[in-house]
Amino acid sequence: MKRIDSSSHTVSWLLSGLLIASSLLLGRSPSAAGQQPARAKTMAPQVRSQMLVTTDWLAQHLNDPKVVLLHIARESAHYEAGHIPGARFVAWSDLVATRNGVANELPPVEQLQKLFERLGVGDEARIVLYGDATGLSAARAYFTLDYLGHGDRAALLDGGLEKWKAEKRPLATEAPEIKPARFTVRLNPQVIVGLEVMRDLSWMAAQSDRPEVALIDSRPPHDYAGSPALEGRPRTGHIPGSVNLYWMQHLQSRENPQLLPVAELRKLYEAVGARPGQKVVTYCNTGVQASHGYFVAKYLGYDVAMYDGSFSEWGKAEGTPVATSKERK
Repeated sequence: MKRIDSSSHTVSWLLSGLLIASSLLLGRSPSAAGQQPARAKTMAPQVRSQMLVTTDWLAQHLNDPKVVLLHIARESAHYEAGHIPGARFVAWSDLVATRNGVANELPPVEQLQKLFERLGVGDEARIVLYGDATGLSAARAYFTLDYLGHGDRAALLDGGLEKWKAEKRPLATEAPEIKPARFTVRLNPQVIVGLEVMRDLSWMAAQSDRPEVALIDSRPPHDYAGSPALEGRPRTGHIPGSVNLYWMQHLQSRENPQLLPVAELRKLYEAVGARPGQKVVTYCNTGVQASHGYFVAKYLGYDVAMYDGSFSEWGKAEGTPVATSKERK
């Protein structure tokens, strides 16, 4: 299970879950049980526009000392072949760890703190992220920074390196000089949901046609429906009560990985039942694809968390049910 440094997060989730479950069983509306008023839930959440920067904006701030640009990739060759001038290389392996047989988990906080200090990120600079894997690596880096309490000053480069290259903007092959900087951790554990909380959320979502928490599976539809079992993955299918919204649907295309316009993104989330004011929890196989779902849901203004252990942990755990149809239940 994911390491969480504060037990209060899990307790608050459980208390909230019990409150919602009690209201459903008693036939009371969630608002009567102390939830957000229905009037507020009819309003679309405000877009967090600061989470995204354009290539034009970045081109104007390449020499800004208050901007730190990070290039995240699985291989250094991706960086060395040509990166945006001034970008600092972040190895994927420094952002993830394997825990209890589950890959791509968050490393210890102290390790992440030292990483960002070594990169010279500091406590004040605007952090801009891009990388390989059509934006997945950058989204995972954003989730990591949000967990460490610095998501409010981090943003993804819309369209990533692909758009930068398509616009024939300058590239560099040399690495910039980096001065280490103090990086203060302000842990934000509520962005993570653990296995036991996910059990409760799954049960409640599967029992209701209008669940209070939208569980979003960010994997391709065939994984959600139950693809053939792979080595080390004894069960296939999805977590009961979850809905499928493949993360690639957020993008214009694989070749042009810009996000869709806000109105179109909202329609995607509304189509799978994510209502204004509703809590959103994303998951996938190991918390990578779900990072993109996490980013976009937060960008759209939702209150969002991620089940980082995802189906890799769920499928191996004892007593966890699995659904294999194309439907939520």
